[in-house]
Amino acid sequence: MPRVMGERRDVVPLLAEVFRTYGFEGASLARISEGTGLGKGSMYNFFPGGKEEMADAVLSEIDDWFRRQVFQPLRDAADVSQGVADMFTAVGRYFLSGRKVCLVGVFALGHERDRFAVKVQAYFAEWVQALASALRRGGHDAAGAAALAEDVVGGIQGALVLARAADEPELFMRALQRMRQRLLAAG
Repeated sequence: MPRVMGERRDVVPLLAEVFRTYGFEGASLARISEGTGLGKGSMYNFFPGGKEEMADAVLSEIDDWFRRQVFQPLRDAADVSQGVADMFTAVGRYFLSGRKVCLVGVFALGHERDRFAVKVQAYFAEWVQALASALRRGGHDAAGAAALAEDVVGGIQGALVLARAADEPELFMRALQRMRQRLLAAG
């Protein structure tokens, strides 16, 4: 029996898990209905633009969370070391200590990449920029801060993939700890 949802925002986390599991192309309406508990009528009531609007809403929610929990704190932290430490804590929490893949990364690698290119590019660019900005405030030159920020964001994404491939979430947390130590030692 279809579930009754009061608001669109209640559906978005459920949609995220369907897209995370099946990707955009593999997330059929039947799978979305099963994952959300909503019938087609309710889905189209919340998302008249269909699956593309659903994915856009999920990407927007992820972007909002990362802006509040990662990007803005990196930019605003009076203590750069604390801002960097908080970034790693938030990232570990968000990705459930390596048990949850990066949905933006899934979209970046799939056939839907071009469809959501602006949002995907903006997410990664903002993350790199926010971290590089913090590193510059911590004493790094602009080029070094940008390179280190790219390495760390790429390392986080790579660690997620590796942890998932090895079916060893602890690998992700170990990698985060090493990157955190590297950043704090470099500052």
